[in-house]
Amino acid sequence: MSELTKIEGPAMIQARPDDSHKGTFGRVLVLGGSRGMVGAPALCASAAFRAGAGLVHLAVPEPIQLSVAVLCECATSTPLSDAMGAGELAPLLEAATAIAVGPGWGVGPVQQSALLQALACGKPLVIDADGLNNLAAMPGWASHASAPIVLTPHPGEFARLTGRTADAIAADRQLAAVEYAKEINDAAYHADANVTLVLKGAGTIVTDGAQVYVNQTGNAGLATGGTGDVLTGLIAGRIAAGETAFEAAVQGTFVHGMAGDIAAKELSQTAMMATDLLETIPHAIAEIAP
Repeated sequence: MSELTKIEGPAMIQARPDDSHKGTFGRVLVLGGSRGMVGAPALCASAAFRAGAGLVHLAVPEPIQLSVAVLCECATSTPLSDAMGAGELAPLLEAATAIAVGPGWGVGPVQQSALLQALACGKPLVIDADGLNNLAAMPGWASHASAPIVLTPHPGEFARLTGRTADAIAADRQLAAVEYAKEINDAAYHADANVTLVLKGAGTIVTDGAQVYVNQTGNAGLATGGTGDVLTGLIAGRIAAGETAFEAAVQGTFVHGMAGDIAAKELSQTAMMATDLLETIPHAIAEIAP
């Protein structure tokens, strides 16, 4: 394997121009949600705002749309039919700067068809949770990709995605992550379809196969439901605001862990939960932003 470039930390976030408006910092589309999974897309959307996105739009199933909208009052939203047809999704995908796919979404043919549309739309994607579980059921998915992609699996999702055993992954997490990212990128059909892998866990690994960052922020208090949805929103928000997919993944991972460290200090690792991160993210971002 060729030598990796090791990234020591996130790039600083640049100051906002004085003449900025909300369109300056992009629009994140969150595609997810299902019955019983109302909070996941809302957490993702709120985190995208906290990351600096100018606009966030939620595309969720019609039965839960109002409930999700109430949980993220800064976002706009669209109710989707059970079919999630191309006619519904195309204008939403076209309007987006970056797309977060998967929080609370469910797995099945309808989601897989929608995911293919998103892969082919030419906009950067952050794929998490059930987005990843749908990818695992879609051999050859990378051939449909047309823009940068960030995949954010935990070890179980990574095992399903790669077909490798959990033990093999755990034996050398960095090697497994780097090899997979390099394999996908070497096989990419489209020049712009570069994949960044974020393998979550203690010492989250961010790699595109050529460069690697091992995150040092975070703690065991992040091992609670919803924190992955927050990370997805952070990365999508940084992409929408103008970062490359790889740098957004590094920034998002760093901020996510730092927000967890701040929350744990204030609340304890045991008591903290995902919504607490939405309150501590601003303090974490202040470490790398004006």
